[in-house]
Amino acid sequence: MSARLQAWLKQAKSDFTVGQLTAKQNFHSQACYHFVQAAEKALKGLLISLGCLPPHSHSLDRLVEAIKEQGLDVGALEAIHLKALNRMNTETRYPRDDEAPVDRFDSRDSGMAQVAAEAVLSFVEQALTIRDLD
Repeated sequence: MSARLQAWLKQAKSDFTVGQLTAKQNFHSQACYHFVQAAEKALKGLLISLGCLPPHSHSLDRLVEAIKEQGLDVGALEAIHLKALNRMNTETRYPRDDEAPVDRFDSRDSGMAQVAAEAVLSFVEQALTIRDLD
């Protein structure tokens, strides 16, 4: 595993842990954001492992499509509710009209984001393990 890939995965896992810690402290909008970041960085790490330059995009769907274009079966990723995570990337950080993100996101949201991010991380780890066995 290259040092570059290790750095992306280390940061993905760190973001995931920050998401867990902030969710436990009831900072749910912040937790959601960090779970999204964990998923994004894991997917970009997988693209790097495939020899691809990740697109300059925060869209998880676009990253999954780029992975699919490299010939990987992304059915498990497509089954994850990534659209909700995509929405959380900006909506968790910026007020909308007179509503702050801290008032829009709750424990259900951070719980869903955690489950989705964990599924993405698991997919990436499995894909990397399979690639190492080849």
